[in-house]
Amino acid sequence: MIKKPVIAAAIALSSLIGLGAQAAPQTYVVDGSHTFPAFSYNHMGMSTQLSKFNNTKGKVVYDKDAKTAQVDIEIDMTSVDTGFEPFNEHIQGEDFLDTAKFPVATFKSTKVIFEDGKPSKIEGDLTIKGVTKPVTLNVTQFANMAHPMMKKDAIGANAYTVIKRSDFNAGKYVPLVGDDVRIQVSLEAIAE
Repeated sequence: MIKKPVIAAAIALSSLIGLGAQAAPQTYVVDGSHTFPAFSYNHMGMSTQLSKFNNTKGKVVYDKDAKTAQVDIEIDMTSVDTGFEPFNEHIQGEDFLDTAKFPVATFKSTKVIFEDGKPSKIEGDLTIKGVTKPVTLNVTQFANMAHPMMKKDAIGANAYTVIKRSDFNAGKYVPLVGDDVRIQVSLEAIAE
């Protein structure tokens, strides 16, 4: 015959084990070889120009059970890639990115909104050229799975927002060159 104190102890122990099994927030390190913020804008009414940044780092803290997340990204603005080397240098000048004074841009989330168990919007502060403005990234795709090659938990996402470059003291040639800049982010991050 099992005594009541033994049963109570077993129930308490199983409850503690169950609590320990719940997922905790996981930190993911940005994979710089698969994370590329890109931007596009209207060039004199003739075409939409596409460019990207080649060096990005940061972390994402994601708790899938609690449906919470934090995003902290740093973009090396000197890694801008317009597809034309002389323009890479030109766009880094004082009138545009001014990378001599502001070599890094950052995005820090303030709130992540979930729908159907996945992030759908990421509100946060974007800092470019020392100017910080609130922006909302619209998440168009999100995945959380084991990385097929690294065999570690990983996340991936695509998101976009639209900013006015003049809001960040980079408005030279507006309106001839479009003020609206669409920022598209493709991100992958691997669990620490």
